[in-house]
Amino acid sequence: MRFDATGKVSLDHIYTQPDPRSYFRVLQPLGYCIPQQAKPYFAKLIQEYREYRRVAAPTVLDIGCSYGINAALLKYDTTMDELYSRYCGADVDGTPAAALTREELLARDQELSRSRRPAHALRFVGLDTSAPALAYATEAGFLDDAVHADLERDEPTARQRAQLAGADLVISTGCLGYVTERTLTHVVRAQEGQLPWMAHFVLRMFPFDPVEDTLSRLGYRTTRVEGTFRQRRFASPEEQAQVLETMSAAGVDPHGLEADGWLHAQLYLSRPAGTAGAPAEDPAAPAEPTRSPDPNREQK
Repeated sequence: MRFDATGKVSLDHIYTQPDPRSYFRVLQPLGYCIPQQAKPYFAKLIQEYREYRRVAAPTVLDIGCSYGINAALLKYDTTMDELYSRYCGADVDGTPAAALTREELLARDQELSRSRRPAHALRFVGLDTSAPALAYATEAGFLDDAVHADLERDEPTARQRAQLAGADLVISTGCLGYVTERTLTHVVRAQEGQLPWMAHFVLRMFPFDPVEDTLSRLGYRTTRVEGTFRQRRFASPEEQAQVLETMSAAGVDPHGLEADGWLHAQLYLSRPAGTAGAPAEDPAAPAEPTRSPDPNREQK
């Protein structure tokens, strides 16, 4: 088991496969659920943006989108339980997902995209360093456009800036910490004057201050939503010990949270400073309850 510099187990290989099966197969036993936790908060923010800006079909930029999981949840109202069953269970005719070819799996997902028309129009653009994940998400119909770039390392090309431009909202569910304010700066500067609203779920082990400071200089006001959100279980006692050590060095108290066996994230909302008439910065709990998928429950 390999670990990265933060002490977390390295799962890089699951993001670079031709389709999402390895991603879900590895993450299911760990109870990975942050996209499901995030879904109602994102949905509420998107609706608030629609009403405030009077934009019928907002464009959402998902940073670190991998296989378009957030897009599948929000555009087609899927759930993480459904996706675990879809990629780890059996097909409708009883064929195990593992036995399908990529083309057969893709055809099934394209049918999902065609058959589930979203209640409200929504356009999703994905930004990721994994070309295979972006290709699958785009071919499946989860993403409307894909930006294959490492904006931590490189300046965006003219084409990439054009793809990033026009984002109404920018979201992420766990990549900040590996992705920094450098990427967000590129995203903001690619816009044509209007600052997109942002919502980022960030693991507590990663300090958000540098990001908040940069966003402030770019014209944002950031607030943190009360509470924390489970991301996944630790993969091993060794991973937990290493992450707790990283958190201790950063002055973050893991008692009752990470010390109990789960990685936890916090939600940060950033809107343009002085956005007159915008909804409250710290939204009320969304109507849809957050649910953590149970990896031990039988998938049907």
